Amino acid sequence: MKIVQQKWRNFSGKVFDMPITNIIENAIIKEQEAGHRLKICVGSDSQAYKSHVEYATVIVVLREGKGGFMFMRNYKGTKKISIKERMLREVTMSVEVAYSICDILDKYNVELEVHADINTDPKFESNVALKDAMGYILGMGFVFKAKPYAFASSSCADKVV
Repeated sequence: MKIVQQKWRNFSGKVFDMPITNIIENAIIKEQEAGHRLKICVGSDSQAYKSHVEYATVIVVLREGKGGFMFMRNYKGTKKISIKERMLREVTMSVEVAYSICDILDKYNVELEVHADINTDPKFESNVALKDAMGYILGMGFVFKAKPYAFASSSCADKVV
């Protein structure tokens, strides 16, 4: 599947012309200098259409007790795929981003969670990918969160997909 990818931007629309590692490191330095304790959550969501699938991945930077902000990137997949493949593609996008920034987070002692937009209730379609997603994320050494605790994917990425 061919993926068309946009650059990282913030919620106000500022587009960043640098790698996400630089963006995150700059944000961490600025926030820690201001005295904030941080946690970062990465999540992705998608929306299927007849001819294609649109994706969004977000990095949510939480300031303990002081709100937060996020960086986002959108993708457009060129063909429709099954629900399980789509959920696992979302997880893969999140894990790839988490993996790319984890060394920086370790350097600055920032916690990381990977959120999956997958329902833990078997009544929902997305549940077909729960075990695979959980195994993949935990196997990569990341903290795993699914619905209803996966706000980075189910709330933040959902708003920008």
